[in-house]
Amino acid sequence: MSRVDFAYGAPHRLRAACRTTARHVQAGRRLLVYCTDPRRLRRFDGLLWDFDPASFIPHAYAHDPLADQADVILVSDADTLAAAATTDWLLNLDLACPPDAARFTRILEIVSGHEADREAARSRWAQYRDAGHDVRGHQLSAGTWEP
Repeated sequence: MSRVDFAYGAPHRLRAACRTTARHVQAGRRLLVYCTDPRRLRRFDGLLWDFDPASFIPHAYAHDPLADQADVILVSDADTLAAAATTDWLLNLDLACPPDAARFTRILEIVSGHEADREAARSRWAQYRDAGHDVRGHQLSAGTWEP
């Protein structure tokens, strides 16, 4: 089963996800980012380009010919996720649990203080727990979190 880490209290979910992504890339990890909401995934893609002017996070959509060279692969649907190259780490930006979650060693979840985001996270937590995953919660303090 997977270990699932929820980071709670992010002032801005996607910006916190960018910081988490940057830390994983700096640590030499490849990361899949899953989100079925095209608007949210495009917003995250845009933030990866400019959230930190002093850094660049090599990323691409899974269907891009350069995806094999990117450290971060953006995935927008279950079929593409199933076909994506195996990696140990998944950052879930979707409101639902990713399909076939057990295939990943670690799943990262970022949760903002917005009520709708918190409610969706509670539902995902219960689904992961009921599926037998090792679910852990972490309160963000000053925007830092090391999963």
